[in-house]
Amino acid sequence: MLRLRIVQVHPTNTYAVAEPHSPTDSASEGMGSCKPFLRWAGSKRKQLSRLTPFWRTDHKRYVEPFAGSACLFFEIAPRSAILGDNNRELIEVFRAVRDEPERLYKRLRRIRRDQFTYTRWRNIRPESLDRETRALRFLYLNRNCFNGIYRTNLDGRFNVPMGTRLGEYFSKEDVLRCSELLRSAKLIAGDFAKTLEQVEAGDFVYLDPPYAVSSRRIFREYGKKTFDTSDFPRLAACLSTIVERGADFLVSYADCTEVRALAAAWHSTRFLTKRHIAGFADDRKKAYEWLISNLPMTAG
Repeated sequence: MLRLRIVQVHPTNTYAVAEPHSPTDSASEGMGSCKPFLRWAGSKRKQLSRLTPFWRTDHKRYVEPFAGSACLFFEIAPRSAILGDNNRELIEVFRAVRDEPERLYKRLRRIRRDQFTYTRWRNIRPESLDRETRALRFLYLNRNCFNGIYRTNLDGRFNVPMGTRLGEYFSKEDVLRCSELLRSAKLIAGDFAKTLEQVEAGDFVYLDPPYAVSSRRIFREYGKKTFDTSDFPRLAACLSTIVERGADFLVSYADCTEVRALAAAWHSTRFLTKRHIAGFADDRKKAYEWLISNLPMTAG
């Protein structure tokens, strides 16, 4: 059952927002949640308690066009899903984990975690590798780079330095569980609109685009085809289409002029969160973010 608590997000406006549900609620009625195997700058892992209540047992499928680490997908463990991203190497990793998780895990564990080895793997051109080794390279760099940032130069080459504090890898059990969940998902490499073309009545669509606001730079990811402020009109049109098709959506985004205009058209709430996506520790501070949905957020 969805529970509500009252919070104040503006001096003159009070909203009721959903509380996290218990292990018997809808998020755990699929195949069982698991930890994502990727580190990802801007991941919503610390906000899952805000996000999971929007998923209901009567949603027939989960759709996410900006997959990233797909932490919400792995948390709610839906029986059917579509995951998309314009980062083709990322989608290749999902496919490799889906198809050959144990072999990929064993190969990853055999690679040394030092500066020389990291630089050597970073300098390899991914197009020179077979599909599985490309996925291995992406996974190794992701787990050992600075802050889990995916960033490329103008030539599309990954250029993030090695991290200074390397955490433990995920366990074999974790990646096997992720593999099991990914077998229930259709994977699409391409623009977010390509994934949203698949939306049908009864779907739940979660959209967490890379943050790009005109008033400031947010250090998250770079690349030739990254979502930016010019995509907001397309995003707004897609939200209307989702609802017209009989599906529900939830958008999360950093506070900015562009997203405030989007929020005004739908149910929305603004809240403070602590960001861990900046390039330097001094920039890790609290900031406002928005949740926007066609589903109500206020008490009736």
